Parts: sequence; structure tokens; C-alpha cells
Amino acid sequence: MSSTEASIVEIFTSIQGEGIYVGERQAFIRFAGCNLSCQYCDSPQALEIPKAYKVEVTPGKRDFKNHDNPASLEEVLNVLEPIFKQKDLYHSLALTGGEPLLQVDFLKALLPEIKKRGLRSYLETAGVLPKYLEEIIDLVDIVSMDIKLPSATGLSDYMQDHKKCLEIAYTKEVFVKIVFTRESTIKEIADASELIALLDDNIPLVLQPVTPHGAIKHRPTPESMLAFQAVAKRKLKNVRVIPQVHKIMGQM
Repeated sequence: MSSTEASIVEIFTSIQGEGIYVGERQAFIRFAGCNLSCQYCDSPQALEIPKAYKVEVTPGKRDFKNHDNPASLEEVLNVLEPIFKQKDLYHSLALTGGEPLLQVDFLKALLPEIKKRGLRSYLETAGVLPKYLEEIIDLVDIVSMDIKLPSATGLSDYMQDHKKCLEIAYTKEVFVKIVFTRESTIKEIADASELIALLDDNIPLVLQPVTPHGAIKHRPTPESMLAFQAVAKRKLKNVRVIPQVHKIMGQM
């Protein structure tokens, strides 16, 4: 696949349901493929490379048509044309996944075109690929970066990679999101908060109680949400607890 092609799951418009811009209207490109496999992942379709991807023909109408993968840069820009024409309606173009940074060469070609058309870019990343993030950070407007807790993901500790990614993302607008479960611990939240605060205690942190999915059967308790926020606020000035609002609204 060339640098002007990408494997995509879907292109659509919706309401942002996570993070500090929850409630804003965005256009979304969901990229296919991920280097992680978190047990709470609610986009398992993005872990594989599909033969075709879905495109919302009319923004907001949910009238999807299939297009073949991989998608060319020209094709993606053509798909986004109705959104560019209504750019004032949209907060930004969200690049999500999966892990968008796995297709960094395509992002290098796409992001300048997005900026040229007057739409901001909003990168959602797991924050474990600092080399790739560094390659495109100058082209991105906003970074939503995860810190992955082993108790929530069922995976290893990625704190060193998170630290490197946050240092790179700090050159732009950035906030951190942490998904937590009933198994998550005070120490994990304290360590993550410390990592952020060592760079800047003004970086916003969103604590996101997990939405039950797959192996995850129960939400965290209200008591744990309050306790985790209290621990994080010992180090950080802006800590919010925000669930996945788009799930409540029945959106994607």
C-alpha cells in the first residue's frame, strides 16, 4: 500500500462522545488496524483490515455505501467534500481507529489537505507509537492521547511510550484520556497523574469509566470514580470524569 492509500473502516459524521470536546459535531475517519488489543475495545471491527469500508453519503443521514479498500487520497478527499462545504458546522475532523498512526504515511499526505480546506484535525491515539507521532505532529491541531492502564487493557505497561508521546504532543493542544475498570487501582491513577504533571499540571485529564463490552461486564462504582478523581487532582488542575456519551445517545 502506497503513502497515498489507506485501509479504512468507515467515514461518517456524528457527535463526539468522549473527552473534553464531548458534544461537538465532528466528521470521523475510522482507520483499520491496531497494534493493541485492549479487552474493553468497543471498535473490534477496526482491528482487522476489511475488504470494503463504509461511507456516509449525506452527512448526518446514515445512508452508507461501501467502497473498496485501500482508499486513495483523492477518493477520501472526494468523500469529505460535502463536509468541507459545511466546515462551519464541524468542530474538526477526527482521525480515529484502531490506531491511525499505523498509517502515518497516509496521514502525512492527508493532513495538509485537511488544513488547506480550513478544517481542524483531531487525532485520537493510544499514545504508544512516539516515532510515528513525531513524524506528523506538526500537521495535527489537537491530540487526544490515551494512557493505557494494565488493569483495564489486560496488556503490558506502556508508561515509557506514553511519556514520550505526551512530550511530543505537548507542542500542540493535547488532553489525556484514561479508561478505568473495577479492577483499576489508586496507584495506577496516581502514577499516570504524576507522569502528566511532570510535564504540565494544566494538561486536562479525562477519567472514563469503562462501558461494559466483551470481557468487561460491569461499570466501575461511583465511589471509585470519585476516589480516582480525588487522587488525580492532587497532581493535576483539570480532571473530569466523563463516560462514553455517544453510547448513551445510541450513536457510533
